[in-house]
Amino acid sequence: MAMTQTQRLGIFTLLALVMGATRLHHFDAIPDASWGVFFLAGFWLRGSVRWAFPLLMALAVLVDFFAITSQGLSFWSHYCVSVGYWFLVPSYLALWLGGSWLARHQAGLRASSLGLAALALLVSEGVCYLLSNGSFYWLSPVTAAVRSMDGWFANLGDWYLPFLGTTAMYVAIGAVFHVLVTLLARTADSSRTKLAG
Repeated sequence: MAMTQTQRLGIFTLLALVMGATRLHHFDAIPDASWGVFFLAGFWLRGSVRWAFPLLMALAVLVDFFAITSQGLSFWSHYCVSVGYWFLVPSYLALWLGGSWLARHQAGLRASSLGLAALALLVSEGVCYLLSNGSFYWLSPVTAAVRSMDGWFANLGDWYLPFLGTTAMYVAIGAVFHVLVTLLARTADSSRTKLAG
């Protein structure tokens, strides 16, 4: 289904609002939606990567800057902002590319599309996690002075499933939204066709 530029801007705005609100951690009971947002943006906005991806990345950094400095801390000396922090760009790009790949290969509202969605999410989220977690573990000065593969695998074991679960939850919400909008659009098209005939 082709989208107008207005629809793309509407989707972008909705995704940006969700990411901004959850990334700020104002709602501690609601986990950060950033990873799910980048995957869904890749799916819905894949033809808009030149403007949408950089704007979402800039928003992520601005939200982090605001969240850190509003606590009276220096952004540049915060423990999360090391050389590893900048690996979020390729990490989030992996999610975007996973969503974009799914958009190109899915066959509409079919069971096979669900399997492709799971595959695209697992692979892109896995790459994202390896890049983001690996860069933080291996490059950040706040991790253990003696780094080891055993230590990294222990770290992976502690954090991978919660990140996967949160990302999958937001992508599932997006999938339900997508199915509902698609069905509503089909119903509206069918009604218009009957009225015209």
